Amino acid sequence: MSDFDPIEEVIEALQAGQMIVLVDERALDVDGSELVGEGELMMIAELADSNSVHFLARHAGGPVYVAAETNHLEKLGLDAASAGATGPRGASYMVPVNARDVEGTGVSAHERALTIRRLADPESTPRDFVQPGHVTPIAAQSGGILRRAGHTEGSVDLARLATFSPPVAVLASILDDDGEVASTPYLLNFATRHGLKIATLRDLIAYRSRSEKLVNLEARARMPTRHGEFTTYAYRSLVDGSPYIALVMGVVDVGEPTLVRMHSCCVTGDALGSNLCDCGEQLQAAMAMIAAEGRGVIVYIQSHEGRGIGVLHKLKAYELQQEQGLDTIEANHALGLPADSRDYGIGAQVLQDLGLRELRLLTNNPRKRVGLDGYGLRVVEQVTIAADPNPHNIRYLRTKRDRMGHSTLLEEGDRSDAQSA
Repeated sequence: MSDFDPIEEVIEALQAGQMIVLVDERALDVDGSELVGEGELMMIAELADSNSVHFLARHAGGPVYVAAETNHLEKLGLDAASAGATGPRGASYMVPVNARDVEGTGVSAHERALTIRRLADPESTPRDFVQPGHVTPIAAQSGGILRRAGHTEGSVDLARLATFSPPVAVLASILDDDGEVASTPYLLNFATRHGLKIATLRDLIAYRSRSEKLVNLEARARMPTRHGEFTTYAYRSLVDGSPYIALVMGVVDVGEPTLVRMHSCCVTGDALGSNLCDCGEQLQAAMAMIAAEGRGVIVYIQSHEGRGIGVLHKLKAYELQQEQGLDTIEANHALGLPADSRDYGIGAQVLQDLGLRELRLLTNNPRKRVGLDGYGLRVVEQVTIAADPNPHNIRYLRTKRDRMGHSTLLEEGDRSDAQSA
């Protein structure tokens, strides 16, 4: 029996004005290492009062935020905290606000509750707020938790499933008794101690995946390649319209674990033959491995170019690496961008639409495994892809191994420093 409550019961609790605990069992730190858990105390913003805001601040311990869909926050005329203001996992923060009719400083529980309710009021306008203030709004990505598996999106999804419109939630990170991010056992005990329902992002993802579809099959055609004939399935995301191309060989909807590669688009490596990365080699190796097995799937994700930052920013990052000696993570950060902003929710729906359930995932990146787990899919094996280093990408591969946890096959003096780079 699960330690967590069914999503249906969590929705009922939120509708009754109760708080719940929302847990990410597989949260990743910015360097790709896995945390033991991360939890948020949340409730429906429309129902917030001084008692609930005081409880959030006192018992959760972390900052209190208001999560809402981007279009709702834009309607209220709220400004981003700064250009490209995102947290380490892609969360988008706004400048803190007060409700204009707050009579004091806006910091008391009563005054913050008033601001929170104003943020959730469908009749509110930009004139109802002043900036800066003491309540920080945070924008959820369109598509919700199926697009980005984060607490922000999860809390807004739960508000929507609880039939509140606009769906706006208030949440705060739960810290343990030492002031550190609370572990899953601590969160379970916290929920029991306070009589709260507790659910996981994984279960919320599965709940939505069972009832919603966010991709549409647009075309299908045969594609002969040097590795044999694949069938291409062209999908369009119903969230943002971006294309997802699935290369399929053999019969894959047979209920058996299937070789799968989630390949991030890399124009420089895949199409131009760049030696600055190993992307092109990994793509060709994955196609060859699938051809040798006679069945498998490659999902080619155009929006993942440059680990999600786009080709122009990627080339700017290359410039910083070459002129200032930064590594790939440092260069992204110098540009004000996250080290990795990719999500796999829409790609997971492509796999589901093709009939896959159990995957043998072709990747050196443990984050991809975590990103797919919970979307109604189960990764039964991570299969490493070998790509020989060269003098131009040896530092890049070392950075992925040492700072991002990739299981690259760099050994034997890193292949004699990529043949004496």
